[in-house]
Amino acid sequence: MEIRELHGDEQAPMDLLLLADPSRKLVDGYIRRGQCFVAELNDEIAGVYVLLPTRPGTVEIVNIAVDESKQGQGIGRRLVNHAIQQARSHGYKTIEIGTGNSGIGQLALYQKCGFRITGVDRDFFIRHYTEEIFENGIQVVDMIRLAQDL
Repeated sequence: MEIRELHGDEQAPMDLLLLADPSRKLVDGYIRRGQCFVAELNDEIAGVYVLLPTRPGTVEIVNIAVDESKQGQGIGRRLVNHAIQQARSHGYKTIEIGTGNSGIGQLALYQKCGFRITGVDRDFFIRHYTEEIFENGIQVVDMIRLAQDL
């Protein structure tokens, strides 16, 4: 598997990006401001993440997704670790990520990769999304914020 930055003339894999964030408007906004990386497996895009500078010395993984048919194969972990390496190589001091309160698997993965919970953005998904979102039978209401010092 190869992880590489998308070229300027390539279209971002919207189907995957929308798996992690159902708001096309939000995805379009941060895809233009951030760096998009894809994981290719057998000449197909298996995963994606977007790295976005947020404050001086800080970058955030604002979207990370793996094709549903390829989940459970370690691709998500490799994408997270690649993002951490990219952040370090560009001199960032902190990398952040957020996920919904119902993202049990995501919360476990991020902590296994060295992230620590730093806070909760209460009602984030109520304020920023018009449609209700459910995951694992739980309504996604709050954003769980995590960070890692580099």
